[in-house]
Amino acid sequence: MKSSRLRRRLAGAAAVTALVGAGVLASAPAASAKANLLAINKVALHAPGLQVKVTYSCDPGMNHQLVANVVNTSTDRRNDSEAAGTIKKDKLICDYADHTVQVNLKVQVGSYFNKGDKVKATVFYFDEDGFSYAHDEVAAVL
Repeated sequence: MKSSRLRRRLAGAAAVTALVGAGVLASAPAASAKANLLAINKVALHAPGLQVKVTYSCDPGMNHQLVANVVNTSTDRRNDSEAAGTIKKDKLICDYADHTVQVNLKVQVGSYFNKGDKVKATVFYFDEDGFSYAHDEVAAVL
């Protein structure tokens, strides 16, 4: 009789542990498991420079800026042309949800981009300590 009572207690303890674990998982916000993500949607010529359309998500309280760089990789160039732009931290909506932003890029002095040029676009988050993360990179034709 003692062994069946012990088995029932162990089974009950295991069930309670499983329910508590499931409750913790269920009560945690689903979005909290989401990492800070970036995805490049489009790269286009946009006078006087370039524009990159980016979908992003970030955690509340994030203290970073979004950076976009584009390099002209067309084979007819001796020196790659570059363009860069940022979205400051106060312009980002960090609430775990996906948002879309247009990043206007300035073209480096001496650089130029034309319709049909092959480019490599990169976006990432950059923090105040100089670290970057959540990189996304695409090749595109303007």
